[in-house]
Amino acid sequence: MALVPYVENALPALAKLHNSSAQFRFANRDLRLAQDWKKLGVAAVVWDAAVVMCMYLELGGVVLQGTTVIELGAGTGLVGIVAALLGARVTITDRAPALEFLSANVKANLPPDSHQAVVVSELTWGEDLGRYPAGGFDLVLGADIVYLEDTFVPLLQTLEHLCADSTVVLLACKIRYERDTNFLSMLKQRFHVDEVYYEEQRDIRVYKAVKVPKNRDL
Repeated sequence: MALVPYVENALPALAKLHNSSAQFRFANRDLRLAQDWKKLGVAAVVWDAAVVMCMYLELGGVVLQGTTVIELGAGTGLVGIVAALLGARVTITDRAPALEFLSANVKANLPPDSHQAVVVSELTWGEDLGRYPAGGFDLVLGADIVYLEDTFVPLLQTLEHLCADSTVVLLACKIRYERDTNFLSMLKQRFHVDEVYYEEQRDIRVYKAVKVPKNRDL
C-alpha cells in the first residue's frame, strides 16, 4: 500500500480516519485497530473496503479453515487478522515503512494461540517475488489496493506469481475513477473475474478472480 502524507484540512467525511483507533467485532471477537494517518497516511487507517471484505469472509464466501492465505497492502491488518481468526494461516504483507505498525496491530488483536498462524512480511509489488512461493497460496486478499495507476502492472505481476490455477483472489474495491475499471480490464486478460458481493451503503464491491489456465495443448 502506498504511503500518502497527512493533509491537515481533510474532508469531514474522512474524520473517522483521523481517530487514533477503530473498533470492530468479527469472528466473535472485539477488535481494536490502531490508526495513525498523520504518520503513515492511507497505510494506517481502516478503509471501508477492509470492513466489507471482513463481512464477506465472515459470511463464509470462501473456505478459510486450514487454508494458506496472503494479504496484499494490508495497512492496519484488519483483513488478515479476521482471516486468521476464521482459521487460516496468513501471511500479512505491506511495504517496509508500515510493518512495525502492522505488526503491533496483529499482536494486539490475535489471541496468543493464533500468533503462530500469522506472519507479517515485507512485500513491494513486483519486487523480490522469489521470496514468496510461486503458486503457493490458496487465497490472495486485497482491500482497497486498486487506486494508484503506477502500481497496476507490478500488482498484476505479483498476483500472477502468487496464484496457482486453483488460487482464489478476492479484491474489495470502491470504484472511484475510470482507472479503477481499467485495472479490472487488465485483470480480466489473465484471470476469470466475477463480482461476488456488493455492499450498497459503503458502495464497495468484492471481486473474485481465478487464473486463466495456460494453454496446455500439445
